[in-house]
Amino acid sequence: MSRPSDQIQATRLAPSPTGALHLGNARTFLINWALARRQGWRIILRIEDLDTPRVKPGVIDETIDILRWLGIDWDEGPIVQSRDMEPYAQAMQCLAQDRRVYPCELTRSQIEAAASAPQEGVHETRFPPDLRPPTRPDHFMDRGTNWRFVVEDREIRFCDGFLGEQAHTPARTVGDFVVWTRRGQPSYQLAVVVDDARQRVTQIVRGSDLLDSAARQILLYEALDLEPRANYWHLPIVVGEDGRRLAKRHGDTRLSHYRSLGARPERIIALIARWSGIDLGSARELSSAEFRSALDLRRMSTETTIFRSEDEAWILAD
Repeated sequence: MSRPSDQIQATRLAPSPTGALHLGNARTFLINWALARRQGWRIILRIEDLDTPRVKPGVIDETIDILRWLGIDWDEGPIVQSRDMEPYAQAMQCLAQDRRVYPCELTRSQIEAAASAPQEGVHETRFPPDLRPPTRPDHFMDRGTNWRFVVEDREIRFCDGFLGEQAHTPARTVGDFVVWTRRGQPSYQLAVVVDDARQRVTQIVRGSDLLDSAARQILLYEALDLEPRANYWHLPIVVGEDGRRLAKRHGDTRLSHYRSLGARPERIIALIARWSGIDLGSARELSSAEFRSALDLRRMSTETTIFRSEDEAWILAD
């Protein structure tokens, strides 16, 4: 995906305040920050707080504090999504005018009963085209129900900055996906596309668990005729020894927890450096500036990173 050489490049750090930052988040944000500072990208801090039933009081301030504790800075923000809902409603109006969206009151069990089994590795039930209504409205009105995007049956190809060439066909994996929820809010897929376009984000660095979202978001970029189109960098996520993504079952991996136990941020950064293919030699601590200088994504494995008991011992060692 080529870009004019004079276009200002920008990325975003986009934590969600549904819970405190853990080690997996820290690895993604630190690499994102290091890439941006190395390559001269502008950094936007965006708080993605639209999942309101799960937003916990005080988490936004704590998130900002933890990022600074790690030595991460930014050029603009924090921008809080929920403070301006109008751009998302306008996007829905545009999609409705082109008859690209429709309200859908079907429950998950009804969809599952009608849909074929999801493909291996896909955790969403596919919404098949034969469940679409016979007609679609040409205007958007929030009726307290989900709205779905009409997904064309075609392959979406893009080159990921870390994983290389990608090809996905959303119509065959997830089908018509939700873009507006019954809570009267945009879904994640729509909100990030609208925000990335209006904030002129050109580089998106995030976990590989969101890789299948990229094709859906490209479809929305096209349907809304938005620019600039972003480049994607999908990094391996951090999982527990059972192979499942980090959660309470793996103990307390929150950065705030380690800080409360007296862990130094340089020790956590050194662990992230080890996970990222950086040769530490005899060093047991690393500053964010040293991490930025040493990072080379060509040396980082594309495999999922496993958080082991010895990793926690590393963090907490005197």
